[in-house]
Amino acid sequence: MINSAFRYRRFFLPFLEYKRLEHQMPEHLKSVATDKDPEFSSMVLYYYHKAAQVMEKELLKDMDKYSHFKPEEKQSRVSAILNLIGSTCTCLEVSFPIIKSNGSYEIITGYRAHHVRNRLPLKGGIRFAMDVDQSEVKALAAIMTFKCACVNLPYGGSKGGIRIDPSKYTAKELQTITRRYTMELLKRNMIGPAIDVPAPDVNTGPREMSWIVDQYTKTFGHKDINAAAIVTGKPVHVGGINGRNSATGRGVWKSGDLFLQDKEWMKLINWGTGWKDKKVIVQGFGNVGSFAAKFVQEAGAKVIGVQEMDVSLTNKDGMDINDLIKFKEEKLTIKGYSKAKESKENLLTAECDILMPCATQKVITSENAKDIKAKLILEGANGPTTPAGEKILLDKGVLIVPDLYCNAGGVTVSYFEYLKNINHVPYGKMTAKTTSQLVFEVINSINESLKNAEGFKIPEIVPNAGLRRIRDCTTEAEIVDSALQTVMETSVIGIKAIAHKFELCNDLRTAAYIFSIFKIFRALESSGISQQ
Repeated sequence: MINSAFRYRRFFLPFLEYKRLEHQMPEHLKSVATDKDPEFSSMVLYYYHKAAQVMEKELLKDMDKYSHFKPEEKQSRVSAILNLIGSTCTCLEVSFPIIKSNGSYEIITGYRAHHVRNRLPLKGGIRFAMDVDQSEVKALAAIMTFKCACVNLPYGGSKGGIRIDPSKYTAKELQTITRRYTMELLKRNMIGPAIDVPAPDVNTGPREMSWIVDQYTKTFGHKDINAAAIVTGKPVHVGGINGRNSATGRGVWKSGDLFLQDKEWMKLINWGTGWKDKKVIVQGFGNVGSFAAKFVQEAGAKVIGVQEMDVSLTNKDGMDINDLIKFKEEKLTIKGYSKAKESKENLLTAECDILMPCATQKVITSENAKDIKAKLILEGANGPTTPAGEKILLDKGVLIVPDLYCNAGGVTVSYFEYLKNINHVPYGKMTAKTTSQLVFEVINSINESLKNAEGFKIPEIVPNAGLRRIRDCTTEAEIVDSALQTVMETSVIGIKAIAHKFELCNDLRTAAYIFSIFKIFRALESSGISQQ
Protein backbone atom coordinates (compact mmCIF):
# COMPACT_ATOMS: atom_id res chain seq x y z
CA MET A 1 0.00 0.00 0.00
CA ILE A 2 2.80 2.36 0.94
CA ASN A 3 4.67 1.43 -2.22
CA SER A 4 1.56 2.12 -4.30
CA ALA A 5 1.12 5.54 -2.69
CA PHE A 6 4.80 6.32 -3.26
CA ARG A 7 4.55 5.33 -6.92
CA TYR A 8 1.45 7.52 -7.29
CA ARG A 9 3.23 10.53 -5.79
CA ARG A 10 6.43 9.84 -7.74
CA PHE A 11 4.85 9.54 -11.18
CA PHE A 12 1.49 11.34 -11.15
CA LEU A 13 1.65 14.13 -8.58
CA PRO A 14 4.14 16.27 -10.56
CA PHE A 15 1.61 16.40 -13.41
CA LEU A 16 -1.21 17.35 -11.07
CA GLU A 17 0.87 20.00 -9.32
CA TYR A 18 2.43 21.39 -12.51
CA LYS A 19 1.25 24.84 -13.39
CA ARG A 20 2.69 26.62 -16.42
CA LEU A 21 4.87 29.54 -15.40
CA GLU A 22 4.23 32.20 -18.01
CA HIS A 23 7.05 34.43 -19.19
CA GLN A 24 7.12 37.49 -16.98
CA MET A 25 8.15 41.05 -17.65
CA PRO A 26 11.19 41.68 -15.38
CA GLU A 27 10.28 43.85 -12.41
CA HIS A 28 12.71 46.64 -13.30
CA LEU A 29 11.16 46.97 -16.77
CA LYS A 30 7.49 47.24 -15.77
CA SER A 31 7.65 51.01 -15.37
CA VAL A 32 9.02 51.44 -18.91
CA ALA A 33 5.47 51.18 -20.26
CA THR A 34 4.59 54.51 -18.66
CA ASP A 35 7.94 56.28 -18.21
CA LYS A 36 8.27 59.66 -19.94
CA ASP A 37 11.98 59.22 -20.56
CA PRO A 38 13.07 55.58 -20.19
CA GLU A 39 16.59 54.44 -20.93
CA PHE A 40 17.01 53.20 -24.48
CA SER A 41 18.43 49.91 -23.19
CA SER A 42 15.30 49.40 -21.08
CA MET A 43 13.07 50.13 -24.09
CA VAL A 44 14.73 47.42 -26.18
CA LEU A 45 14.42 44.83 -23.41
CA TYR A 46 10.82 45.88 -22.71
CA TYR A 47 9.83 45.38 -26.34
CA TYR A 48 11.58 42.00 -26.35
CA HIS A 49 9.87 40.68 -23.21
CA LYS A 50 6.51 42.04 -24.36
CA ALA A 51 6.83 40.06 -27.59
CA ALA A 52 8.07 36.96 -25.72
CA GLN A 53 4.94 37.01 -23.55
CA VAL A 54 2.71 37.05 -26.63
CA MET A 55 4.49 34.22 -28.43
CA GLU A 56 5.41 31.89 -25.56
CA LYS A 57 2.49 29.49 -26.12
CA GLU A 58 3.56 29.01 -29.73
CA LEU A 59 7.10 28.25 -28.62
CA LEU A 60 5.77 25.64 -26.19
CA LYS A 61 3.94 23.98 -29.08
CA ASP A 62 7.32 23.65 -30.81
CA MET A 63 8.44 21.53 -27.86
CA ASP A 64 5.81 18.89 -28.66
CA LYS A 65 8.39 17.32 -30.96
CA TYR A 66 10.07 16.09 -27.77
CA SER A 67 7.49 13.44 -26.90
CA HIS A 68 9.60 12.22 -23.97
CA PHE A 69 9.60 15.65 -22.29
CA LYS A 70 7.31 16.31 -19.36
CA PRO A 71 5.32 19.58 -19.47
CA GLU A 72 7.60 21.22 -16.93
CA GLU A 73 10.65 20.20 -18.98
CA LYS A 74 9.20 21.82 -22.09
CA GLN A 75 8.46 24.98 -20.13
CA SER A 76 11.93 24.94 -18.63
CA ARG A 77 13.57 24.68 -22.05
CA VAL A 78 11.50 27.53 -23.50
CA SER A 79 12.14 29.74 -20.46
CA ALA A 80 15.87 29.08 -20.58
CA ILE A 81 16.15 30.08 -24.24
CA LEU A 82 13.99 33.18 -23.80
CA ASN A 83 16.14 34.23 -20.84
CA LEU A 84 19.26 33.63 -22.92
CA ILE A 85 17.94 35.83 -25.74
CA GLY A 86 17.12 38.50 -23.16
CA SER A 87 20.70 38.62 -21.89
CA THR A 88 24.06 39.69 -23.34
CA CYS A 89 26.66 36.93 -23.57
CA THR A 90 29.75 39.18 -23.62
CA CYS A 91 30.47 42.84 -22.93
CA LEU A 92 34.07 44.00 -22.98
CA GLU A 93 35.37 47.27 -21.56
CA VAL A 94 38.88 48.36 -22.48
CA SER A 95 40.95 51.33 -21.37
CA PHE A 96 44.20 52.51 -22.92
CA PRO A 97 46.38 55.65 -22.87
CA ILE A 98 47.16 57.99 -25.75
CA ILE A 99 49.56 60.91 -26.06
CA LYS A 100 47.77 63.91 -27.56
CA SER A 101 49.32 66.39 -29.97
CA ASN A 102 49.93 68.87 -27.15
CA GLY A 103 51.93 66.29 -25.21
CA SER A 104 49.24 65.55 -22.61
CA TYR A 105 48.13 62.03 -21.73
CA GLU A 106 44.58 60.73 -21.72
CA ILE A 107 42.94 57.44 -20.81
CA ILE A 108 40.42 56.34 -23.45
CA THR A 109 37.59 53.90 -22.66
CA GLY A 110 35.93 51.71 -25.26
CA TYR A 111 33.33 48.93 -25.31
CA ARG A 112 32.25 46.00 -27.46
CA ALA A 113 29.17 43.88 -26.71
CA HIS A 114 28.16 40.55 -28.20
CA HIS A 115 24.47 39.86 -27.68
CA VAL A 116 23.57 36.26 -28.59
CA ARG A 117 25.73 34.15 -30.86
CA ASN A 118 22.81 32.49 -32.64
CA ARG A 119 24.66 33.20 -35.88
CA LEU A 120 28.27 34.05 -36.65
CA PRO A 121 29.71 36.42 -37.52
CA LEU A 122 28.07 39.07 -35.38
CA LYS A 123 27.26 42.50 -36.83
CA GLY A 124 27.12 45.96 -35.30
CA GLY A 125 28.54 49.44 -35.59
CA ILE A 126 31.21 51.40 -33.74
CA ARG A 127 30.27 54.86 -32.49
CA PHE A 128 32.29 57.71 -31.02
CA ALA A 129 30.18 59.62 -28.48
CA MET A 130 30.22 60.79 -24.87
CA ASP A 131 27.09 58.80 -24.00
CA VAL A 132 28.67 55.46 -24.91
CA ASP A 133 28.55 53.11 -21.94
CA GLN A 134 28.06 49.45 -21.16
CA SER A 135 24.27 49.71 -20.93
CA GLU A 136 23.94 51.42 -24.31
CA VAL A 137 26.17 49.05 -26.28
CA LYS A 138 24.35 46.05 -24.77
CA ALA A 139 20.99 47.44 -25.88
CA LEU A 140 22.27 48.31 -29.34
CA ALA A 141 23.81 44.85 -29.69
CA ALA A 142 20.45 43.29 -28.80
CA ILE A 143 18.55 45.35 -31.34
CA MET A 144 21.10 44.34 -33.99
CA THR A 145 20.36 40.67 -33.28
CA PHE A 146 16.63 41.27 -33.74
CA LYS A 147 17.15 43.53 -36.77
CA CYS A 148 19.34 41.01 -38.62
CA ALA A 149 16.88 38.20 -37.88
CA CYS A 150 13.98 40.39 -38.99
CA VAL A 151 15.41 40.84 -42.51
CA ASN A 152 16.78 37.28 -42.67
CA LEU A 153 20.48 38.13 -42.49
CA PRO A 154 22.75 35.35 -41.14
CA TYR A 155 24.27 37.53 -38.42
CA GLY A 156 24.13 37.75 -34.66
CA GLY A 157 24.10 41.17 -33.01
CA SER A 158 26.93 43.27 -31.59
CA LYS A 159 27.79 46.90 -30.93
CA GLY A 160 30.76 48.92 -29.84
CA GLY A 161 31.91 52.41 -29.14
CA ILE A 162 34.49 54.72 -27.65
CA ARG A 163 33.53 57.33 -25.08
CA ILE A 164 34.95 60.47 -26.68
CA ASP A 165 33.75 63.67 -28.27
CA PRO A 166 35.47 63.35 -31.67
CA SER A 167 35.28 67.11 -32.30
CA LYS A 168 37.90 67.60 -29.56
CA TYR A 169 40.53 65.45 -31.27
CA THR A 170 42.68 65.92 -34.35
CA ALA A 171 42.46 63.47 -37.25
CA LYS A 172 45.83 62.04 -36.19
CA GLU A 173 44.61 61.50 -32.62
CA LEU A 174 41.41 59.85 -33.84
CA GLN A 175 43.45 57.51 -36.00
CA THR A 176 45.60 56.56 -33.00
CA ILE A 177 42.48 55.93 -30.89
CA THR A 178 40.81 53.86 -33.61
CA ARG A 179 43.86 51.71 -34.27
CA ARG A 180 44.51 51.13 -30.56
CA TYR A 181 40.87 50.23 -29.92
CA THR A 182 41.08 47.80 -32.86
CA MET A 183 44.12 46.11 -31.34
CA GLU A 184 42.46 45.79 -27.94
CA LEU A 185 39.52 43.97 -29.56
CA LEU A 186 41.73 41.80 -31.77
CA LYS A 187 43.88 40.68 -28.83
CA ARG A 188 40.73 39.39 -27.15
CA ASN A 189 39.36 37.75 -30.31
CA MET A 190 36.34 40.07 -30.22
CA ILE A 191 36.33 41.05 -33.91
CA GLY A 192 37.28 39.34 -37.17
CA PRO A 193 35.73 38.36 -40.52
CA ALA A 194 34.34 35.15 -39.00
CA ILE A 195 33.70 36.51 -35.48
CA ASP A 196 32.28 40.03 -35.41
CA VAL A 197 32.17 42.50 -38.28
CA PRO A 198 31.89 46.19 -37.21
CA ALA A 199 30.51 49.02 -39.33
CA PRO A 200 30.19 52.82 -39.10
CA ASP A 201 27.79 54.36 -36.61
CA VAL A 202 27.43 57.73 -34.87
CA ASN A 203 30.46 59.96 -35.64
CA THR A 204 32.30 57.22 -37.56
CA GLY A 205 32.42 56.55 -41.27
CA PRO A 206 34.46 55.12 -44.16
CA ARG A 207 37.65 56.78 -42.87
CA GLU A 208 37.56 54.96 -39.55
CA MET A 209 36.67 51.67 -41.27
CA SER A 210 39.72 52.07 -43.54
CA TRP A 211 41.94 52.48 -40.47
CA ILE A 212 40.53 49.30 -38.92
CA VAL A 213 41.05 47.25 -42.10
CA ASP A 214 44.61 48.56 -42.41
CA GLN A 215 45.42 47.81 -38.77
CA TYR A 216 44.05 44.27 -39.04
CA THR A 217 45.79 43.56 -42.36
CA LYS A 218 49.15 44.65 -40.96
CA THR A 219 48.85 42.66 -37.73
CA PHE A 220 46.53 39.74 -36.92
CA GLY A 221 45.14 39.50 -40.45
CA HIS A 222 48.36 39.52 -42.46
CA LYS A 223 47.66 35.94 -43.64
CA ASP A 224 43.88 36.29 -43.89
CA ILE A 225 42.69 36.30 -47.51
CA ASN A 226 39.35 37.73 -46.29
CA ALA A 227 40.95 40.57 -44.32
CA ALA A 228 38.84 43.25 -46.07
CA ALA A 229 35.72 41.62 -44.61
CA ILE A 230 36.65 42.59 -41.04
CA VAL A 231 34.43 45.69 -41.37
CA THR A 232 31.79 47.02 -43.74
CA GLY A 233 31.04 50.60 -44.67
CA LYS A 234 34.48 51.04 -46.22
CA PRO A 235 35.28 53.36 -49.14
CA VAL A 236 34.63 51.62 -52.46
CA HIS A 237 38.34 51.66 -53.37
CA VAL A 238 39.16 49.75 -50.15
CA GLY A 239 36.57 47.04 -50.74
CA GLY A 240 33.36 48.94 -50.01
CA ILE A 241 30.21 48.72 -52.07
CA ASN A 242 28.37 51.11 -54.36
CA GLY A 243 24.90 51.92 -53.06
CA ARG A 244 25.76 51.77 -49.35
CA ASN A 245 25.44 55.51 -48.80
CA SER A 246 21.75 55.66 -49.69
CA ALA A 247 20.81 52.20 -48.39
CA THR A 248 19.21 53.07 -45.04
CA GLY A 249 17.17 55.92 -46.53
CA ARG A 250 16.04 53.71 -49.40
CA GLY A 251 15.04 51.05 -46.89
CA VAL A 252 12.90 53.58 -45.02
CA TRP A 253 11.10 54.47 -48.25
CA LYS A 254 10.72 50.83 -49.31
CA SER A 255 9.33 49.72 -45.94
CA GLY A 256 6.70 52.44 -46.15
CA ASP A 257 5.96 51.60 -49.78
CA LEU A 258 5.24 47.97 -48.94
CA PHE A 259 2.45 49.08 -46.61
CA LEU A 260 1.22 51.98 -48.73
CA GLN A 261 0.70 49.66 -51.70
CA ASP A 262 -1.21 47.13 -49.60
CA LYS A 263 -4.98 47.73 -49.74
CA GLU A 264 -5.67 45.75 -46.58
CA TRP A 265 -3.23 47.71 -44.45
CA MET A 266 -4.27 51.04 -45.90
CA LYS A 267 -7.89 50.19 -45.13
CA LEU A 268 -6.81 49.94 -41.48
CA ILE A 269 -6.02 53.68 -41.47
CA ASN A 270 -8.75 54.62 -43.96
CA TRP A 271 -6.36 55.51 -46.79
CA GLY A 272 -6.16 54.71 -50.45
CA THR A 273 -2.98 53.08 -51.73
CA GLY A 274 0.08 54.90 -53.05
CA TRP A 275 2.27 57.89 -52.25
CA LYS A 276 0.62 60.42 -54.53
CA ASP A 277 0.03 63.75 -52.76
CA LYS A 278 0.77 62.30 -49.31
CA LYS A 279 2.19 65.07 -47.12
CA VAL A 280 5.44 64.06 -45.43
CA ILE A 281 7.51 65.58 -42.62
CA VAL A 282 11.09 64.44 -42.02
CA GLN A 283 12.72 64.89 -38.64
CA GLY A 284 16.47 64.84 -39.20
CA PHE A 285 18.13 65.61 -42.54
CA GLY A 286 21.34 63.64 -42.22
CA ASN A 287 22.22 60.67 -44.38
CA VAL A 288 19.09 58.66 -43.54
CA GLY A 289 16.57 61.51 -43.53
CA SER A 290 17.81 63.15 -46.71
CA PHE A 291 17.76 59.97 -48.80
CA ALA A 292 14.43 58.84 -47.33
CA ALA A 293 12.95 62.24 -48.24
CA LYS A 294 14.43 62.01 -51.75
CA PHE A 295 12.92 58.59 -52.43
CA VAL A 296 9.46 59.34 -51.04
CA GLN A 297 9.35 62.50 -53.17
CA GLU A 298 10.31 60.49 -56.26
CA ALA A 299 7.46 58.10 -55.39
CA GLY A 300 4.96 60.98 -55.57
CA ALA A 301 4.74 62.32 -52.01
CA LYS A 302 5.13 65.98 -51.02
CA VAL A 303 7.81 66.70 -48.41
CA ILE A 304 6.23 69.72 -46.71
CA GLY A 305 8.54 69.90 -43.68
CA VAL A 306 12.13 69.16 -42.67
CA GLN A 307 13.31 69.56 -39.08
CA GLU A 308 16.90 69.83 -37.90
CA MET A 309 18.31 70.71 -34.48
CA ASP A 310 18.74 74.41 -35.25
CA VAL A 311 15.91 75.11 -37.70
CA SER A 312 12.71 73.80 -39.26
CA LEU A 313 11.77 74.31 -42.92
CA THR A 314 8.21 74.21 -44.25
CA ASN A 315 6.65 74.56 -47.68
CA LYS A 316 3.00 73.57 -48.06
CA ASP A 317 3.51 72.89 -51.78
CA GLY A 318 6.44 70.54 -51.14
CA MET A 319 10.19 71.07 -51.32
CA ASP A 320 12.63 70.03 -54.03
CA ILE A 321 14.65 67.55 -51.96
CA ASN A 322 17.48 67.20 -54.48
CA ASP A 323 17.89 70.97 -54.39
CA LEU A 324 17.86 70.99 -50.59
CA ILE A 325 20.45 68.20 -50.45
CA LYS A 326 22.68 70.19 -52.81
CA PHE A 327 22.21 73.31 -50.65
CA LYS A 328 23.20 71.43 -47.50
CA GLU A 329 26.28 69.93 -49.16
CA GLU A 330 27.44 73.45 -49.99
CA LYS A 331 26.45 75.24 -46.76
CA LEU A 332 26.66 72.31 -44.30
CA THR A 333 23.26 73.36 -42.94
CA ILE A 334 19.69 73.75 -44.19
CA LYS A 335 19.46 77.14 -42.50
CA GLY A 336 19.11 79.92 -45.05
CA TYR A 337 17.40 77.79 -47.69
CA SER A 338 15.33 80.37 -49.55
CA LYS A 339 12.73 78.08 -51.11
CA ALA A 340 11.07 77.21 -47.80
CA LYS A 341 9.88 79.07 -44.73
CA GLU A 342 12.10 78.90 -41.64
CA SER A 343 10.68 78.45 -38.17
CA LYS A 344 11.51 77.11 -34.70
CA GLU A 345 8.33 75.03 -34.66
CA ASN A 346 8.51 71.41 -33.57
CA LEU A 347 7.29 69.72 -36.74
CA LEU A 348 6.65 66.37 -35.04
CA THR A 349 3.17 67.57 -34.16
CA ALA A 350 2.52 69.54 -37.36
CA GLU A 351 -0.24 68.61 -39.81
CA CYS A 352 0.92 65.83 -42.16
CA ASP A 353 0.07 62.34 -43.37
CA ILE A 354 3.43 60.61 -42.90
CA LEU A 355 6.06 61.33 -40.26
CA MET A 356 9.62 60.07 -40.65
CA PRO A 357 11.71 60.46 -37.45
CA CYS A 358 15.24 59.90 -38.79
CA ALA A 359 17.43 61.63 -36.21
CA THR A 360 17.68 60.29 -32.69
CA GLN A 361 16.08 58.28 -29.90
CA LYS A 362 12.95 59.04 -27.88
CA VAL A 363 11.58 62.01 -29.81
CA ILE A 364 8.01 60.68 -29.65
CA THR A 365 6.90 60.36 -26.03
CA SER A 366 3.76 60.32 -23.92
CA GLU A 367 3.97 64.11 -23.79
CA ASN A 368 3.67 64.78 -27.53
CA ALA A 369 2.16 61.57 -28.96
CA LYS A 370 -1.41 62.76 -28.42
CA ASP A 371 -0.70 65.83 -30.61
CA ILE A 372 0.84 63.94 -33.54
CA LYS A 373 -1.36 64.22 -36.64
CA ALA A 374 0.39 61.67 -38.90
CA LYS A 375 -1.40 58.38 -39.56
CA LEU A 376 1.75 56.58 -40.74
CA ILE A 377 5.13 56.77 -39.00
CA LEU A 378 8.32 55.40 -40.58
CA GLU A 379 11.05 55.00 -37.95
CA GLY A 380 14.30 55.83 -39.72
CA ALA A 381 16.13 56.32 -36.41
CA ASN A 382 16.77 53.73 -33.71
CA GLY A 383 14.23 53.94 -30.88
CA PRO A 384 12.49 57.21 -31.78
CA THR A 385 9.28 56.20 -29.98
CA THR A 386 8.96 55.38 -26.28
CA PRO A 387 6.58 52.58 -25.21
CA ALA A 388 4.28 55.11 -23.52
CA GLY A 389 4.20 57.26 -26.66
CA GLU A 390 3.63 54.22 -28.84
CA LYS A 391 0.60 53.09 -26.81
CA ILE A 392 -1.07 56.47 -27.32
CA LEU A 393 -0.41 56.30 -31.06
CA LEU A 394 -1.63 52.71 -31.41
CA ASP A 395 -4.81 53.57 -29.54
CA LYS A 396 -5.34 56.43 -32.01
CA GLY A 397 -5.05 53.96 -34.90
CA VAL A 398 -1.65 55.17 -36.13
CA LEU A 399 0.41 52.67 -38.12
CA ILE A 400 4.06 52.62 -37.01
CA VAL A 401 6.61 50.81 -39.18
CA PRO A 402 9.22 49.99 -36.50
CA ASP A 403 12.94 50.74 -36.58
CA LEU A 404 13.67 47.03 -36.33
CA TYR A 405 12.52 46.65 -39.93
CA CYS A 406 12.27 50.19 -41.27
CA ASN A 407 15.95 51.17 -40.98
CA ALA A 408 17.42 47.74 -41.75
CA GLY A 409 18.52 48.86 -45.23
CA GLY A 410 21.96 49.83 -43.96
CA VAL A 411 22.82 46.49 -42.37
CA THR A 412 21.35 44.67 -45.38
CA VAL A 413 23.72 46.39 -47.81
CA SER A 414 26.53 45.87 -45.30
CA TYR A 415 25.81 42.17 -45.68
CA PHE A 416 26.13 42.53 -49.46
CA GLU A 417 29.48 44.26 -48.94
CA TYR A 418 30.61 41.41 -46.67
CA LEU A 419 29.65 38.87 -49.35
CA LYS A 420 31.54 40.90 -51.96
CA ASN A 421 34.65 40.82 -49.76
CA ILE A 422 34.63 37.09 -49.02
CA ASN A 423 33.74 36.19 -52.62
CA HIS A 424 36.35 38.59 -54.03
CA VAL A 425 34.10 39.49 -56.98
CA PRO A 426 32.22 42.80 -57.44
CA TYR A 427 28.50 42.54 -58.15
CA GLY A 428 27.72 42.32 -61.85
CA LYS A 429 31.28 41.63 -62.97
CA MET A 430 30.53 38.08 -64.11
CA THR A 431 26.85 38.23 -65.09
CA ALA A 432 25.58 41.78 -65.77
CA LYS A 433 26.48 41.85 -69.47
CA THR A 434 25.04 38.37 -70.06
CA THR A 435 21.71 39.27 -68.40
CA SER A 436 21.40 42.56 -70.28
CA GLN A 437 22.33 40.97 -73.61
CA LEU A 438 19.83 38.16 -73.02
CA VAL A 439 16.94 40.66 -72.82
CA PHE A 440 18.08 42.42 -75.98
CA GLU A 441 18.41 39.17 -77.92
CA VAL A 442 15.06 37.75 -76.77
CA ILE A 443 13.23 40.90 -77.94
CA ASN A 444 15.19 40.94 -81.24
CA SER A 445 14.51 37.25 -81.83
CA ILE A 446 10.76 37.69 -81.34
CA ASN A 447 10.66 40.70 -83.67
CA GLU A 448 12.60 38.85 -86.38
CA SER A 449 10.23 35.90 -86.14
CA LEU A 450 7.17 38.14 -86.41
CA LYS A 451 8.57 39.90 -89.48
CA ASN A 452 8.73 36.57 -91.24
CA ALA A 453 5.04 35.86 -90.58
CA GLU A 454 3.21 36.17 -93.92
CA GLY A 455 -0.09 37.99 -94.20
CA PHE A 456 0.21 39.78 -90.88
CA LYS A 457 1.34 43.27 -90.09
CA ILE A 458 2.47 43.19 -86.48
CA PRO A 459 3.96 46.23 -84.73
CA GLU A 460 7.48 45.92 -83.39
CA ILE A 461 7.62 44.64 -79.81
CA VAL A 462 9.40 46.91 -77.37
CA PRO A 463 10.28 46.15 -73.74
CA ASN A 464 8.03 47.70 -71.10
CA ALA A 465 9.35 49.70 -68.15
CA GLY A 466 9.80 46.63 -65.95
CA LEU A 467 11.75 44.72 -68.56
CA ARG A 468 13.90 47.76 -69.35
CA ARG A 469 14.69 48.04 -65.65
CA ILE A 470 15.92 44.44 -65.62
CA ARG A 471 17.86 44.95 -68.84
CA ASP A 472 19.56 48.10 -67.61
CA CYS A 473 20.35 46.78 -64.09
CA THR A 474 24.04 46.29 -64.81
CA THR A 475 26.01 48.47 -62.38
CA GLU A 476 26.87 47.40 -58.84
CA ALA A 477 24.72 50.17 -57.32
CA GLU A 478 21.68 49.07 -59.38
CA ILE A 479 22.17 45.41 -58.50
CA VAL A 480 22.54 46.27 -54.80
CA ASP A 481 19.43 48.45 -54.90
CA SER A 482 17.40 45.67 -56.50
CA ALA A 483 18.64 43.11 -53.97
CA LEU A 484 17.84 45.46 -51.06
CA GLN A 485 14.27 45.83 -52.25
CA THR A 486 13.97 42.04 -52.56
CA VAL A 487 15.10 41.61 -48.95
CA MET A 488 12.63 44.22 -47.67
CA GLU A 489 9.78 42.67 -49.70
CA THR A 490 10.52 39.16 -48.39
CA SER A 491 10.74 40.27 -44.77
CA VAL A 492 7.51 42.25 -44.70
CA ILE A 493 5.54 39.17 -45.75
CA GLY A 494 6.57 37.48 -42.50
CA ILE A 495 5.85 40.54 -40.36
CA LYS A 496 2.35 40.94 -41.83
CA ALA A 497 1.65 37.22 -41.39
CA ILE A 498 2.67 37.38 -37.73
CA ALA A 499 0.48 40.44 -37.15
CA HIS A 500 -2.50 38.51 -38.54
CA LYS A 501 -1.70 35.26 -36.72
CA PHE A 502 -1.44 36.89 -33.30
CA GLU A 503 -4.21 39.42 -33.99
CA LEU A 504 -1.93 42.36 -33.25
CA CYS A 505 -3.91 44.82 -35.36
CA ASN A 506 -1.61 47.84 -35.96
CA ASP A 507 1.10 46.79 -33.47
CA LEU A 508 3.80 46.12 -36.05
CA ARG A 509 6.66 46.43 -33.57
CA THR A 510 5.51 43.42 -31.58
CA ALA A 511 4.94 41.56 -34.86
CA ALA A 512 8.50 42.35 -36.01
CA TYR A 513 9.99 41.25 -32.68
CA ILE A 514 8.01 37.99 -32.72
CA PHE A 515 9.06 37.36 -36.33
CA SER A 516 12.71 37.82 -35.28
CA ILE A 517 12.53 35.91 -32.00
CA PHE A 518 11.05 32.82 -33.68
CA LYS A 519 14.14 32.55 -35.89
CA ILE A 520 16.63 33.25 -33.10
CA PHE A 521 14.85 30.83 -30.76
CA ARG A 522 14.87 28.02 -33.30
CA ALA A 523 18.54 28.57 -34.17
CA LEU A 524 19.50 28.33 -30.49
CA GLU A 525 17.11 25.50 -29.66
CA SER A 526 18.21 23.28 -32.54
CA SER A 527 21.90 23.94 -31.82
CA GLY A 528 21.63 23.30 -28.09
CA ILE A 529 21.45 26.20 -25.70
CA SER A 530 24.80 25.37 -24.13
CA GLN A 531 26.56 26.23 -27.40
CA GLN A 532 27.52 29.67 -26.09
